[in-house]
Amino acid sequence: MIPIDLAGQVAIVTGGARGVGRGISQRFLEAGADVVICGRNEPDRLPNAGGREAVFLRCDVRDAEQIDALVTTTTERFGRLDVMVPNAGGAPSAEAATASPRFHEKIIQLNMIAPLHCAQRANATFQQQEGGGVVIFIGSVSAYRPSPGTAAYGGAKAGLISLTESLAVEWAPRVRVVTVSAGMVRTELAHLHYGSTAGVAAASATVPLGRLATPEDVGNTCVFLASPLSAYTSGVEILLHGGGEAPAFLEAVAGAEDPGDGAPDD
Repeated sequence: MIPIDLAGQVAIVTGGARGVGRGISQRFLEAGADVVICGRNEPDRLPNAGGREAVFLRCDVRDAEQIDALVTTTTERFGRLDVMVPNAGGAPSAEAATASPRFHEKIIQLNMIAPLHCAQRANATFQQQEGGGVVIFIGSVSAYRPSPGTAAYGGAKAGLISLTESLAVEWAPRVRVVTVSAGMVRTELAHLHYGSTAGVAAASATVPLGRLATPEDVGNTCVFLASPLSAYTSGVEILLHGGGEAPAFLEAVAGAEDPGDGAPDD
């Protein structure tokens, strides 16, 4: 066993009170790190482990001045910042043809501009401290596959991939920049995406590993990327999707009537 010990490190996880963000916060706490989470509203229950709780700071990540205050308050309280995880994001379903320009702007602001501002402010701290720091963007497979109903969200997540590669070059060698792009994740809001228990089971059956990811799966990958075990990992994206999704044509062909002798077309 190679233990991952992040004791003495400080991580900010935006949107760290629920869903994927809570799984990330929980795993960092379990690895020994001090964790600061933020959101517009204080949660009823904070992530905790080993008798320690995450620290909550109120922050709307769409406001650059509030991000600056978040990082400043964190470094004043703990004396340093080692990991920035701009996790806060998401999008309600809306048809791209009829959504308002303001709607599209807000989705892109939350899912790409806000993470960039978080990374930029964290980098200013990382560059001035011994040991530098790590930025871990939370991406999505929506950056690669069609994302009907959430087109602006998919476009914003695609932008994070480019940011990862560019910032890893600009901010090296003191700062590493990586992205964890998750596939389908079973959070407390999974029913909004997949419907009933039967819907979750049906979605799980499309994943080669036979299940949806958990928030803790994402957290495990983030802890690994923040640790010394990933000291030479930067400018890359980790696809965390359980093997991906089988090509649609395979199911279509399997359900089609045999056209004859089964010989392939030229």
